[in-house]
Amino acid sequence: MKKILFLLTASAAIISCSKVKDGEYLITGTAKGIENGKTIILQGLDPATRMSVALDTVKVENGKFEIKGKVTEPAFHTLIIQGANQPYPFILETGEINIEIDKDSIHKSKVSGTYNNDEYVKFNEELNKTQKSLIDFQKKNTQKMQQAQQAQDTATINSLMKQYMEIQTEVQANSKKKYLAYAEGHPKSFISVLILQGMINDPSTDMKKAESLYNALDESVKNTTPGKEIKSRLGQAKMPAVGATAPPVGSAK
Repeated sequence: MKKILFLLTASAAIISCSKVKDGEYLITGTAKGIENGKTIILQGLDPATRMSVALDTVKVENGKFEIKGKVTEPAFHTLIIQGANQPYPFILETGEINIEIDKDSIHKSKVSGTYNNDEYVKFNEELNKTQKSLIDFQKKNTQKMQQAQQAQDTATINSLMKQYMEIQTEVQANSKKKYLAYAEGHPKSFISVLILQGMINDPSTDMKKAESLYNALDESVKNTTPGKEIKSRLGQAKMPAVGATAPPVGSAK
């Protein structure tokens, strides 16, 4: 009985330690290389105009910053860091989000703490592995290409371009497979609904496959803005083309 009471007390303590309620977010961040007083802007999209808007602005204090607010659904947002050469993207959603900003190397910054951000990090890591062969080829042959261009060595230029295009085609095919495999295996992930959104914007996509993927998604992601847009697009795809002649009544047996 004492053990049960202890576990219940411990569970209650863990729950009470949460700093956010349902529908709220708390971003706690460290700001490596950023001076006190520098500003960090939380930027998102206005749902009506689809234009970027500043949602909140905070100042760095002792290498740290904090942003708190309410959110209705997950969506990509960015942090605009004063003094950094590019913004930092992440998924704003309910929960406690931890962000470690590296001003001098934004791509080395890290986000964690919520399901979709953790998935976003893992998904990017997998994509980077797919892109590695292309990056390695570029690093290995950049100087060779420059020398060939200076010497107007058409044969070498064409050979390098052919190799590059072959690797690029392979990378794109592998990336497409990874997108599809991820969406099939992660029905609750916001990344999956974004992948599907990209699919239905591709004229070569099999819409029956897209519909199958959509139907398998969790309701939580179906109810997001991109999820609703996908449902609408799939419905439009099923509608007969304007001007199409309807089959004669009674023609089907």
